[in-house]
Amino acid sequence: MSEQCYLGVDLGAESGRVMAGLWDGKRVRLEELHRFPNGGIEIGGTLRWDVLRLWSEIQSGLALAAKSNRAAVRSVGVDTWGVDFVLLSKNDELLGQPYHYRDSRTNGIMQRALAKVSREKIFAATGLQFMEINTLYQLMALKNQNPDLLETADCLLMMPDFFHWCLSGKRAAEFTDATTTQFFHPTKRTWSYDLLKQFRLPADILPKIIKPGTQLGKLRQSISRRTGLGKIAVVAPASHDTGSAVAAVPTTQTEEGTWAYLSSGTWSLMGLEVRQARLSADVLRFNLTNEGGVDGTYRLLKNITGLWLVQQCRRVFESKGSKYDYGQLEILANEAPALRSLVDPDDSRFHNPSDMTVAIQEFCRATDQPVPSTEGMLVRSALESLALKYQSVLDCLEHIGGKRVEVIHIVGGGSRNALLNQFTADACNRPVIAGPVEATVLGNVLLQARAGGELGSLAELRAAVRNSTEVRTFEPNPDQVTAWQDARAQFARILVAKRRKR
Repeated sequence: MSEQCYLGVDLGAESGRVMAGLWDGKRVRLEELHRFPNGGIEIGGTLRWDVLRLWSEIQSGLALAAKSNRAAVRSVGVDTWGVDFVLLSKNDELLGQPYHYRDSRTNGIMQRALAKVSREKIFAATGLQFMEINTLYQLMALKNQNPDLLETADCLLMMPDFFHWCLSGKRAAEFTDATTTQFFHPTKRTWSYDLLKQFRLPADILPKIIKPGTQLGKLRQSISRRTGLGKIAVVAPASHDTGSAVAAVPTTQTEEGTWAYLSSGTWSLMGLEVRQARLSADVLRFNLTNEGGVDGTYRLLKNITGLWLVQQCRRVFESKGSKYDYGQLEILANEAPALRSLVDPDDSRFHNPSDMTVAIQEFCRATDQPVPSTEGMLVRSALESLALKYQSVLDCLEHIGGKRVEVIHIVGGGSRNALLNQFTADACNRPVIAGPVEATVLGNVLLQARAGGELGSLAELRAAVRNSTEVRTFEPNPDQVTAWQDARAQFARILVAKRRKR
């Protein structure tokens, strides 16, 4: 068959891309058409997303797609991070500049929510991990600080849903991203209306929930003209980026609970693919989360602060005149002393510090560990700590799943980091299969192809990923078993000591 083109718009915390997925019936190859920076914008003491600039960049990418003429463009779909949202008025006016999840306005809001409704009741109604960045607490903060804005709102669109509205004019809430809000019911599979009522938050502004792979309609006529693309389809993929990434995990295993995924980037999301949301007391105790997946599955996972630590260290190094790319930082970390200084990546001091290197040093000082002083030591501390965090999460997942996880699939941009992949294999004492790097975009465009009738089951989609990409396997180093066992014990002591100080 002649190649068909599916356009994947992938927005991450650091950058966005418009990618062409060129499908020949068996394999898909990706071409980057347009890349642009992203990140929070500080204004008036707040942190916001510049969604208008992002929309402008997306249109530029679509115009480049029309000019490439490499294949017939069939559809376009968007994936982004979760939890953040845009408000529209009745007349489709954008209300306010959308907040960034790292904005400080939600500080303390979660504790106020738990004082009103118990942790157990919120979890039963949502199945979600408790984090102050969740949409529930963002809405509560908005109601407290700017109630007029919320009262004016006619529609709340999660970030990918907003861009789908920009493309098609259709207001809808795609399932995988809706589940990140902490007001989606995991068994009723609709909005948690009773919970919203208890917090006196409006439910009438929430749109209808749709499945990943839903065709939303055609590209707006004005956008068709401006970009030259014509009336192509707009398809909602698994619009939460991790949902698309997990769909593209190249696993051949079909038994639930025997393989784990780790979507590695600014955030690390580690979990199991399960058929039903898990709502046991142990899931609540471990603070795991149930996020939506493809074909009605759930992603039972833990959100872990990921390579954000390294990204922010790199930013500090650059501000002091040392410009390193990530490959150079990996080399420096490999040369640094092993398993010397460990941190909890999810400690609150790493949420959005002005200087990540100082934050890491302060954590080590507070926990009576050697204080890392060089670039290599700081980055190695972050990478080793991430690997040990993965191991502690793996223990929780195996406890809940009731089976031994035989292999860990690392996908996303972080799968390029060979040192972290090896640390993960060593810390978890499991083989790690790294790749594909572009799992999110692959999942996005292949779900569009499936919506167009080109693919059938999720297993068929994953077979297409295996046909289209190469992966690398990292085996646990037998010479490092004792050292990592000791490090796991040290890491566990640090976590226990931190909990006692709360």
